[in-house]
Amino acid sequence: MAISRRTLLGLAAGVPVSAALAGCGSSGPGSGTGATYWYLNGQPQEGVRAGAVDAFNKANSKTQIKDTTFQNDAYKTKIKTAIGAGKAPTIIWGWGGGTLRTYVEAGQVEDLTSWFDQHSDVKKRLFPSSFGAATVDGKIYAMPCETVQPIILFYNRRVFEKIGAEPPKSWDDIMSLVPKFLAKDIAPFSLGGQSRWTNMMWLEFLFDRIGGAELFQSIIEGEKNAWSQPDAIKALTKVQDLVRAHGFVKGFSSITADSNADQALLYTDKAAMMLHGAWSYGIQKNDGKKFVPSGALGYMTFPPVEGGKGDPSDTVGNPAQYLSISSKASAEQKKVAKDYFATGVLQDEEVKKWIDNGSVPIRLGTEKLLASSESADFLKFTYDIASKAKVFAQSWDQALSPTAAETLLDNIVKLFQLSVSPKQFADNLNAVTSK
Repeated sequence: MAISRRTLLGLAAGVPVSAALAGCGSSGPGSGTGATYWYLNGQPQEGVRAGAVDAFNKANSKTQIKDTTFQNDAYKTKIKTAIGAGKAPTIIWGWGGGTLRTYVEAGQVEDLTSWFDQHSDVKKRLFPSSFGAATVDGKIYAMPCETVQPIILFYNRRVFEKIGAEPPKSWDDIMSLVPKFLAKDIAPFSLGGQSRWTNMMWLEFLFDRIGGAELFQSIIEGEKNAWSQPDAIKALTKVQDLVRAHGFVKGFSSITADSNADQALLYTDKAAMMLHGAWSYGIQKNDGKKFVPSGALGYMTFPPVEGGKGDPSDTVGNPAQYLSISSKASAEQKKVAKDYFATGVLQDEEVKKWIDNGSVPIRLGTEKLLASSESADFLKFTYDIASKAKVFAQSWDQALSPTAAETLLDNIVKLFQLSVSPKQFADNLNAVTSK
């Protein structure tokens, strides 16, 4: 669940967006001697990814990587089709978890366990927590990369001052703030609801805060009727309470996250709050002019729900991003990919760029760099969330199988549009996750 985790997706399905690279859009494993690599576009993240590839290519003139970029939604469609047709790029960018498991079970990606054993120095420089979503049945099938991205509740300090209110410390506070902002023609929450995964973040936190981490774990494990547990129904009901109270910006179901229109609502004072990934900070900083430098952007973790069982330190999001190698690639292409993993991923310059963008790279030992950044406060906040969370749950649409995830996203849209009840939602999801 930009880049954004997300820029996640896009309706130009399959049309490479980077004009200079447009001719590479169908580069499969057999095209030429160089390795191919597809990843998400969108600034500022795209520039960091492209820079890492450029640096590797300059240092390895005989073994080039050809990169192609896609919008988030388009990428998800394109990569699934390409892998299924045996035309995957050499290097497959992704989020690990349930989708990676389907690749593994179909024999479509390389087992990297022995490679990591032989290159223990590579493994030792990364956050240990980043390897969970790269591992399937005890074996490693992906190289963790890039940044840790917990989901954060962002808010606009200016509009809070305008109504004389404080950031919410509980779910009751959230609900009581809604009418106060509406009275001033300010949307309580921005939401790019057309993108679906954005809505999902609300459920992820409500499930955790109400039922604790065990609630979603029972779903992952395929427990019968897990979605119908009382705490799950309570969480689903609270989401609809917020929708009915007009907590989300009018027309949210037609706003896309790929366009960053949801971000703009926050930094232009049209919305008071927004639940989004840590990558949002870089977008606000990049696009919001004086919004971030002036100190107007506030941030906090999702508040507790009264009577809930969840630990307020728990978080959800992306423990990292992940690079796998297509099993259909040639031996030469696989070697280039592994060389890139060893000498091209999270090198010093890339680490510096991520930090400059307001992100926390998953490379260990960056504390001094984080502390000296102009975004030091936010980076420390993110680093502390990621390092102190007793449970850092992976985004649901990545943790579940692709089939179950698609059902989840479709039903989340219906839940937010009030076209299914909490019970109907639970029944529809039980049908695809219960063993």
